[in-house]
Parts: sequence; structure tokens; C-alpha cells
Amino acid sequence: MVMEDNESCGSRVVDSAPTNSRQHGKKLEVYNEVLRRLKQSNNVEAQQPAFDDELWAHFNRLPTRYALDVNVESAEDVLTHKRLLHLAHDPANRPAFDVRLVQVPPVPDGNSIDSVPFSSANKEISRSVLPLPAFGSSPNLEALALEANKSEVQDGDATVTCGNLLRPMHEITFSTDDKPKLLSQLTSLLAELGLNIQEAHVFSTVDGYSLDVFVVDGWPYEEVEQLRMALKREILRIKCMQKSSPSQSPSESFREEIKTLIKCEFDPVTIPCDGVDVWEIDHQLLKFENKIASGSYGDLYKGTYCSQEVAIKILKSERLNTELQKEFAQEVYIMRKVRHKNVVQFIGACTRPPNLCIVTEYMSGGSVYDYLHKQKGSFKLPTLLKVAIDVSKGMNYLHQNNIIHRDLKAANLLMDENEVVKVADFGVARVKAQTGVMTAETGTYRWMAPEVIEHKPYDHKADIFSFGVLLWELMTGKLPYEYLTPLQAAIGVVQKGLRPIIPKNTHPKLAELLEKCWQRDPTSRPDFPEIIEMLQQIAKEVADEEDDRRKEKPSGGFFSVLRRGHH
Repeated sequence: MVMEDNESCGSRVVDSAPTNSRQHGKKLEVYNEVLRRLKQSNNVEAQQPAFDDELWAHFNRLPTRYALDVNVESAEDVLTHKRLLHLAHDPANRPAFDVRLVQVPPVPDGNSIDSVPFSSANKEISRSVLPLPAFGSSPNLEALALEANKSEVQDGDATVTCGNLLRPMHEITFSTDDKPKLLSQLTSLLAELGLNIQEAHVFSTVDGYSLDVFVVDGWPYEEVEQLRMALKREILRIKCMQKSSPSQSPSESFREEIKTLIKCEFDPVTIPCDGVDVWEIDHQLLKFENKIASGSYGDLYKGTYCSQEVAIKILKSERLNTELQKEFAQEVYIMRKVRHKNVVQFIGACTRPPNLCIVTEYMSGGSVYDYLHKQKGSFKLPTLLKVAIDVSKGMNYLHQNNIIHRDLKAANLLMDENEVVKVADFGVARVKAQTGVMTAETGTYRWMAPEVIEHKPYDHKADIFSFGVLLWELMTGKLPYEYLTPLQAAIGVVQKGLRPIIPKNTHPKLAELLEKCWQRDPTSRPDFPEIIEMLQQIAKEVADEEDDRRKEKPSGGFFSVLRRGHH
């Protein structure tokens, strides 16, 4: 691809190579417009000789959707993003951030409120003089949420929306090194300050950095300096909490974490010990075969341990940090104490860095997610009920042992060679706290209960909400809220009562169960013993109906539609 400078203002033009895509052309168009506006505004930085190339490099670091979303009328915002990304290269600056007051235009309803001022601290500021957010204010979430909840939309919604616009709105932009669970950490930080996320735009650069832009309300002052200082204090507090004891090496600190978790006072199980942890595995006895899956901070292999087929989840040594070690320790602690037909069986673990790994039974049937989404499969009703009952029994066992899974979804359900479905992946599972106060925003946004998203106290009923979304996933073979980003889905669930749309042909009692599971009030959701009873009753009715229709045909079995041997 050949690129050259235009004589007028350095705009980049590209020859008509057949490989150019429409999106790439749009990115060039946005780049040229931003460059033109910056040069015409006599911006000092834009007058530098190498600025054209630096700006183009900025656009190329970020995904194409950055260029498609950015508000070209506020070209200076691109410079802010470029500056923050540059600051984030220095660990001492992370996370680099910027705060400003913005105006968010209303979703058009025929009534203009542009001239309506808002006041705070005995001061009025006309909204027309405030800048727009860097990415505008997208009506997509509002429109989609209303579409999914038409029955709840009232004629007075426009008035409510206008009322919300009278509150101060702030835009907070973060840049730091990209890492697992960064989005959860940032949203938790904002929630700690009492901020409500109204818009979120999240980008990762090709060289491992992040640019996350949030439009928030909930801060009572227009002046940004107080919010900036509050953010600095909260970031400093989090950094201090993450520092390990200087008198211990990372290895020693981690071993102490393991001991603390295994011997903690709320452990209801007392296990005789001869001085050797029977679940501690010698790494040299593990034989690795083919890689099954790979993630940002770990890989999953099929292998053998003492001639037994096993699955080995090994953490990448280069991604190890204190937080990841704590999660690993927690997963070992949870898995070593559970044993149930519908829970993946823990065999052992290597807890000596850098060879940290968890060894479990090998599930030759693969994950339910892989079948539904990658193999384009779907479950017929009898099969769906069989899967749901298996999951419910495993989850009921966990809840009886005061264990909350916190990440229940099809990707964390595995099938063995006997077509038994088992609950897996306890990376974010926790033993229920006596106070009922648990860490917020764990798990995956699309399946997450509203009380978890909102950082409110929660208990095992959060798993019931996720189970309801999982049932819908099994029914449809689709990704929940596939038309939204994960964070938009979470905001919709909390602020608009957004829920997946139940297909019209759903069994009435199954539809009723879904509605019960994802009630806003956790106390209104059923427990798993009640869910199991309901599912078994539906399964019996379906089986009786099938028997009536198939009296002359042999039964094919619940899992006749599943492919064998896939992992």
C-alpha cells in the first residue's frame, strides 16, 4: 500500500489498491478531517514537522472502530487520547487519566432542551457552552433497551430523560497497560466514588495499552478538580493495597497466601494430614500433549498424570502478579474441597512458581459453549432439560457448601465421555462471606446479576440470575445481548431492566422459570432445589409427550444430537 502527503495540509491519501476496505477508507477520511481541523485551529502541536506521521500512527495503534466512533468536531480530543497513551508508557503514570465536564445531547424526542441551564453550588452553566463527549452520546443503548422492554416503556419517558440531563455529566478517560480484568477494575474504581456509568468506549492498542472513556454522572459538582483529586486518592489507595510485604519474596508471599486460604477459620472441612499435601503435584510427573485452549494469562492442555488422562491449566509465568496468584490460590482452595458428579473433579495442583498449574479430570466432550457457538449446534428441549438438570445439581451442591461460582455460563460447562455435564472453572468462585459482602463485578458482564454490577452486597442468588441467562443461552444458541458490548449490556440490565427476549415457542413453564431466575430482587429468585424440581417436572411432561408421538420409534437418547470426542 502506497501512502503520500497531500500539499494542502498533509492529508494522507491512498492509492486504489484492491485490498483497501470500506472501513479503512473511513479511517483515512476521519484522519484527514481531524488533521485539517487541528491545523486550521493553529494548534501548536499540529504545526510540528512530524505531527502528520505521529497522528497517523496514533490511529493505526487503535482499532478501526476508534476512528469510526470519534467525534471529529472535537479534534482536540484525539490529542488528549494521544497524550494519555504516551504517558501510560511510564509505569509511574499508570493509569494516566483526564477529567472534564461535558454535555450529553438528549435522544431526539421533538422537544429541544438545549437552552435549559443546570445549576450546582449556586452556579449556572449553559449546556451549549460545554464540549460534547469524545465519542458523542450514542442512543444505541437506550434504543435497544427500550426495544427489548417495550412493555415497560411509558409516554413519560422523555420527561425522565430530560430530568437526567439536568445533572452534571463528566467524561473520564483512562490509559494504562492492557491487562486481564482491567475494565472491571476501572468500573469498580468509578463505583467507589459513587459514579454511574452512562457511556463507555473501550479500546486496546496493538502494542498492549488501553484507552477507556467513560461518561458518568453522580458527581455533585461541575468543577473537575475535586473529581480529579478524588480519583488520584482512590488510585493511590488501590496501589497501596496491591503492594505485597517488602520483607517477603513473591514466592514466599504466595505460599503464605496458599496456607492462609487452606487453613482459614471458616473452612468447614478438617482433613487429616501427615505433613505432605496430597493434592500437591510434582510438575515433572505431568506429561503435556496437545493445547486445548489459550487465554491471556493461561493455557489449557490435554495431558497425563500417572497414566491418567487429565486437563492441565497452566498460568503464563510472564503474566504472574499478586492478584493472579491470589485467584489461583482461591481456585485451588475451592476445588480441593468439592466432589460431585456434576462438578469437574480436581486432581491436584503445582503451587511453586513459576510452574503454577491446576490439574483436573479430562472432559472429552468439550465445552457446552463450543458446541452451541462454534459448532453452530442447538439443543432440542429434552437435551436442554438434561443439561439444565445436571448443572442445577452441581450448583446446588456448591451452594450447600457455601460456595458461590460467580461466573456461570456455557463456556464454563464441560461434558465427559458419558455425556454428563459438569460445572467447571472456579477462577472467581468464593466461599460465601459471613457478612454477605462480596467483591463486586466478578464474572462476565452478559451473565452478571444486577446487584453484582451495582457493587451491592450479594449472595448465592447472583448465581441464580446467571443460571437464568444460561438457560436462555442453551435455548437459543446465541450470545446474550449480542447487539451490545458487554459493558452496554451490563448498563442496560441495571438501568433499563434489560433481559434476553424469550422466544415465542418456549415451553410455558420454562419461560416462567426464566422470569423467576432473573428477577431484580434476589429474594424473589428460586433456589436450586426448587429449580431442579421444576426442571424435572417439565422433563417428565416432555418425555410423556414424546412417548405418545414416538411409540413406534426407538429412543435416541438425550445426547444423540451431540458430537462425541470434541473438546
